[in-house]
Amino acid sequence: MKIAMIGLGKMGANMTKRLINNGHEVVVYDLNPDNVAQLVAEGAEGAASLEDLAQRLPAPRVVWMMVPAGDVVEKNVTALAELLEPGDTLIDGGNSYYKDDVRRAGLLKAQGIHFLDVGTSGGTWGIERGYSLMIGGDQDPVQRLAPIFAALAPGRGDIPATPYRNDSASSAEQGYLHCGAVGAGHFVKMIHNGIEYGLMQAYAEGFDILRGAASETLPEAFRYNFECNEIAELWRRGSVISSWLLDLTAQALAEDPELSGYSGYVTDSGEGRWTVQAAVEEAVSAEVLTAALYARFRSRQEHTFGEKMLSAMRQQFGGHVEDGKGEKV
Repeated sequence: MKIAMIGLGKMGANMTKRLINNGHEVVVYDLNPDNVAQLVAEGAEGAASLEDLAQRLPAPRVVWMMVPAGDVVEKNVTALAELLEPGDTLIDGGNSYYKDDVRRAGLLKAQGIHFLDVGTSGGTWGIERGYSLMIGGDQDPVQRLAPIFAALAPGRGDIPATPYRNDSASSAEQGYLHCGAVGAGHFVKMIHNGIEYGLMQAYAEGFDILRGAASETLPEAFRYNFECNEIAELWRRGSVISSWLLDLTAQALAEDPELSGYSGYVTDSGEGRWTVQAAVEEAVSAEVLTAALYARFRSRQEHTFGEKMLSAMRQQFGGHVEDGKGEKV
């Protein structure tokens, strides 16, 4: 298939490469022409503007946006609404708020343009591991674009089938799923990221306690000098708390056991707040996820080893560089 990719940052560039490697044609556009040139050198077709991009696509067009949520998405949707035609499909693969998806889809539907929201997880490792795709929107465009989703997703790989599952034909086993109507994809991704906050916080607090066991305030008989990098490696192998996040934690500690390259300033990208807001709207108790969000707020005032651990994990899986006070240089 031929598809356009707008936004060639950490995610968009790697997704473009994965699509090309799987035999698809990709027209690329970014505000930075150097990013376009780099992808053209790897087999993409460059576009000089959104108008140029639209003209390079056959009907029905497919345009995928990987740009920051908020004003940037809004501006692109508004501009593309003037360039796309009935039957075309516009995809937002970033981390937009699901209620914004519903509004944008309504505006585009009046013009006969399909809108899909695709929550995309995989970070900077997705080009090799594949991306977990959570899709919202109408059934028809989702089915038509299955080859695109299958190319980006991990596939079954060597992960064993889940016992007692009856629907082995589900695309969930391939790593992508049509989750429901417009907004459903980003809603599922929002909860995914809220859970991610909680998991990361649990690891960070646990390692902070391990490190604190050497404190001179403790009786000498109960004082331990643990090597956190060794324990992380131990837990990766056979432990019930093993996970990809733990793999990345072990890697960060192997590179820098004291995490001296991190200040502990941890940002939140919006989804954690939206998850807590959704919990409030649904009257669902979410103590762990809420506490994990508040811990990130607190990290901007004081920095513990656990907060450095959170920052290190974010850099490992998503290439996120610390910002604000205590910015990593």
